[in-house]
Amino acid sequence: MSSKLTLNLVEGSVSFSFSPEAARELQSAIAQLMQSLKAVSTKMTPGAKATPQQSLEYRYTGEVFLEIFCNPNIWATPFAAKVLITLRDAHIRLTTEAELTRVSEDLNLYLEQVS
Repeated sequence: MSSKLTLNLVEGSVSFSFSPEAARELQSAIAQLMQSLKAVSTKMTPGAKATPQQSLEYRYTGEVFLEIFCNPNIWATPFAAKVLITLRDAHIRLTTEAELTRVSEDLNLYLEQVS
């Protein structure tokens, strides 16, 4: 059963059908991304090169296609990070960005509501 997930974007918001199982998978992927962002932001010594971290490339196909991408190597902290979101169906395609922390909060709220 799918419920509506609302993602708050930099400007505006978007709602779409999303399953709780997919939301938990995305939540787990975001948790891993947060760990990567923390690893990048805490360099061992000044001037030392941080170990490159793997990007988040999440894809979901249901009533809509959702793709979320984030390269943790370009953001100074998890709080500064933004994700690129692509959402499409047979009639429309939306590509935009959102703050990572906001997407995480939106997912947590969605999972609380469907539980």
